[in-house]
Amino acid sequence: MQINWEGVMPAVTTKFTQDDKLDLELFELNIKAQLDAGVHGIVLGGTLGEASTLSDEEKSTLTRKTVEIVAGKVPVMMNIAEQTTKGAIVAAKKAEEDGASGLMMLPPMRYKASDREVVAYFKAVAQSTSLPIMVYNNPVDYKIEVTLDMFEELLEEPNIQAVKESTRDISNVTRIKNRFGDRLKIMTGVDTLALESLLMGADGWVAGLVCAFPAETVAIYELQKAGRIAEALEIYRWFLPLLELDIDAQLVQNIKLAEVHTNIGSEFVRAPRLPLAGARREEVLQIIKKGLETRPELPEYKNLNAGVTA
Repeated sequence: MQINWEGVMPAVTTKFTQDDKLDLELFELNIKAQLDAGVHGIVLGGTLGEASTLSDEEKSTLTRKTVEIVAGKVPVMMNIAEQTTKGAIVAAKKAEEDGASGLMMLPPMRYKASDREVVAYFKAVAQSTSLPIMVYNNPVDYKIEVTLDMFEELLEEPNIQAVKESTRDISNVTRIKNRFGDRLKIMTGVDTLALESLLMGADGWVAGLVCAFPAETVAIYELQKAGRIAEALEIYRWFLPLLELDIDAQLVQNIKLAEVHTNIGSEFVRAPRLPLAGARREEVLQIIKKGLETRPELPEYKNLNAGVTA
């Protein structure tokens, strides 16, 4: 199975009701807003999806529901964030059974694995599934870096195909391109470095604020790909204060509050998370309100790159 690792792929939030059940109606509303804006894939069960609070049954429900909603228009990826190799293999098999098109995978959780252990972990899961895999490389938040030497070994597995590049080092995009060419596709994973990374050669963007602002996010990607850099930059400069809500410890609450104000989400989070309160809530609200008041008029962006491949 092959995925076209390009474009904007939202790391979507999980919608909950006030009594802490999955809100599939609101979830569908948001996914349809993403599709209408022209996203190129959907990523489930990541940090923004509150993965650590979801049961296996809920992950399965979300995967099946998303596959139903997208109806083959874009690939659906399920995140794998497990503590054991055995658990990761079970999760990968379940995602495949539920109709996922691919996997995003973190290194082992909780245990600070060695380079050799991390490589063995990823390889074992890759060998257990036919699904394409995007390795999530985020040493800032998860304390384990997947180095280029480690990727050299990982790429022996044909279904390890992409990296969600979240090291915060834009020059890493060039290092990856220089070493692996197109063998390892690069999806930038940090909203505040997205345009810079795309211009340096990243193939796509696993995005966060896209959950609330899908059209603006896709417009930036499509405009820069078409060489209309000044127009992409103008939108990106407007967007940056909002994008900074993604690089915050309470990114889930921040982005869910933004979704409320663009009418495609709710604030309900799963404990121990709580909705924003007090001064921080007012600060975030001001950022969102200012963004909405100055929201740019977008050029027609959806067909700029029809028939164009990276």
